[in-house]
Amino acid sequence: MGKIISVLGATGSVGRQALDVARERGFSVDFLCANRDVSAVEEYAREFHPSAVAMADENAARDLRVRLADTSVKVLSGEGGIEEGILSSKSEVAVNSIIGEAGLIPSLTVIKSGKRLALANKESLVIAGDIVMAAAREVGCEIIPVDSEHSAIFQSLKSGKNKEIKRILLTASGGPFYGMTREELCGVTLEQTLAHPTWKMGKKITVDSATLMNKGFEIIEAVHLFDTPADKVEVVVHRESILHSAVEYIDNSVIAELSVPDMRMCVQYAVDYPDRCPSVSRQLDLFEVGTLTFKKPDTEAFPFLNLAREAITLGGAVPAVMNAADEVAVGAFLSGRLSFTDIFRVVTNTVHGMRDAASIRTLDGIIAADREARRKAEELLNK
Repeated sequence: MGKIISVLGATGSVGRQALDVARERGFSVDFLCANRDVSAVEEYAREFHPSAVAMADENAARDLRVRLADTSVKVLSGEGGIEEGILSSKSEVAVNSIIGEAGLIPSLTVIKSGKRLALANKESLVIAGDIVMAAAREVGCEIIPVDSEHSAIFQSLKSGKNKEIKRILLTASGGPFYGMTREELCGVTLEQTLAHPTWKMGKKITVDSATLMNKGFEIIEAVHLFDTPADKVEVVVHRESILHSAVEYIDNSVIAELSVPDMRMCVQYAVDYPDRCPSVSRQLDLFEVGTLTFKKPDTEAFPFLNLAREAITLGGAVPAVMNAADEVAVGAFLSGRLSFTDIFRVVTNTVHGMRDAASIRTLDGIIAADREARRKAEELLNK
């Protein structure tokens, strides 16, 4: 009998790939949610026949209720509807691919429900990693990472114990601007930024990949997922995106996971774990790949790697502040209000102006710091 899953953020890049895996592997989809793409959710509801769907946008939910009136699918709305859908779903695994801060409460709700959390929403751990991991430990919830890098680390850690880790080698494609100086980055366009060399992703994460903020988030994610200090996480630029990350142990052996760049494989592994099953992805041909290269990142041109280390070292709500400022700055860049290099300025200045957020430990406090960071980032945009 196939697995029963939920897909949160079903109309995003990873969400669509999760549904692709469900089709190929014969998984049942009992619940899915999205923001406001009514047409896509209607199509998925008619294909997968879930018990319920939820739309974050209330107007979208009203429209969807009319469209699905001839079906038995229950249409829920808002944050409360998403929470209700998660808690009432019969699914064994929930794939959380919601983008940004909006994915935090759904992650905590999945944990509360006792379902396995297949986590593609890295912001859950960036914003409130201590709280999320403590909640998972309390109820015995499994968190299996869906990010290709963290999936690779998770798999590589099957070869040793946590106390035996010497370094986590976190790979990065380097994005479309690898090799450019800070001065050369001043003139890059939105079109150039969205042309990622390897992965096809949503606009927000593609910009984050170009600034290397996405890799900064992944440092923080690795710290929480694998209970490892930030200074043991080393970023390695690997342009071919074949070796997805590795773990170096104290005996100097390095265990890595290699595969073609395809997020569907990561989704499938998170759902099927601990089993391995025939993959929806194509086989890796090392002869076709030919050469694998590894370089150090340029932290002067791309300062977010060091900023992320600073944020997680300070702790508290500082990583949440960094994430909030980044969401504001990237949104402004995508709308033409901000240049590419000014993303660095806005985020860095917001973080440095709110270092006292390190003392904040509660969820309410973190959410309040998030809101304040957005306000401060908007102020910086207008200067």
